[in-house]
Amino acid sequence: MSTNAVVKTGGKQYLVKVGSEIVVDKIQGDIGAKIDLVTLAIFSKDGELELGKPEISKKVNAEIIESGKGDKIRIAKFKAKVRYRNVRGFRPTLTRLKIISL
Repeated sequence: MSTNAVVKTGGKQYLVKVGSEIVVDKIQGDIGAKIDLVTLAIFSKDGELELGKPEISKKVNAEIIESGKGDKIRIAKFKAKVRYRNVRGFRPTLTRLKIISL
């Protein structure tokens, strides 16, 4: 049976299972380093459910696969009839994680 979990990192929540890869906001650490993620819920297909209030004592183990920059995000401001235009952009730093165990 596959077991899924809801984890929280960087103020966002992700649905994960063993072997899956997720892309999250930057996490400090070297490539290959093992980290623990905050677990909010664990559930399986046979109906077992474990909810946290707000989190569970069990941790999800993950490994850092790579770190890098994401796609450029373009922010454009425009006001009609006053010749105001402002364009800015940035590339967020991201980390790819592989889930090892729940």
